[in-house]
Amino acid sequence: MRIRVAATVISGAVVLSALALPVTAQAAEWTGAAAKLGSFASKSVQPRDSLGNTKFSHAVINGSKDIVLGTTGTKSVTVTYTATDQNGVALTEAFLWQGTDSSTTDGITGGLGTDDDPVCTETATQGTYTCKAVFNIHPATDMKDNGVAGTWKLFLGAWDLYANASYNDDVATVAIKKTSTLTANATPEPVKKGKTITVTGKLARANWSTGKYAGYASQPAKLQFRKKGSNTYTTLKTVKTNSTGALKTTTKATVDGYYRYVFAGTPTTAAATAPGDFVDVR
Repeated sequence: MRIRVAATVISGAVVLSALALPVTAQAAEWTGAAAKLGSFASKSVQPRDSLGNTKFSHAVINGSKDIVLGTTGTKSVTVTYTATDQNGVALTEAFLWQGTDSSTTDGITGGLGTDDDPVCTETATQGTYTCKAVFNIHPATDMKDNGVAGTWKLFLGAWDLYANASYNDDVATVAIKKTSTLTANATPEPVKKGKTITVTGKLARANWSTGKYAGYASQPAKLQFRKKGSNTYTTLKTVKTNSTGALKTTTKATVDGYYRYVFAGTPTTAAATAPGDFVDVR
């Protein structure tokens, strides 16, 4: 993901490239993003602070849903927000970051920038702009050595038409989680009525460092059953994964139906539901 500051102007009335903006022109790594964040704030500024006359509001990240990432592909995340400044808004910048202090590289554990500058449009209310930023996240590279799963914050910065800078480093938050997978297999099939069946499965989640999926240990999963012809699953028991993420338990089979495992998720890992495995009871 490239983090770029282009010499673009929202209103078309000012050429920002002629102004001495306190930012790096282009950076490919988060160290460049950290430098840009530091350009808005002094080292004495603490998290959740804001400076300047431009105010940011109504921020929505990914439609108010968690950002769930696997190990490959690209996840496009849209962020919308409102920027208000009576001196007009010439340019805004958006970053997702994680850490304790956005003004120092030591206080940042992860960060993501946009490929292009956010697009802002002035509304019928003078000085009020609706903005849209798009983050194209590539987990194989952006998350490999960059931050961890959990809560991330939205940093927004802006320059007005007089090149005055403003920023807010904690406009909104979002959970970035690892994708999880879950399986279920009930045996034997078919089975005599009243006999015991064994339901095995495995819970795994994305490992951004290795680019593979690994078993998720010591996690609770619900074993559920749905009778043939019904649309409702009933929880039979809760089972914990072992050190490799494996699940195993037994139950009695009384009627035809489907067995599955359900994982509710954690602050770092998305929920998962295994496909139901049908057992024919004879």
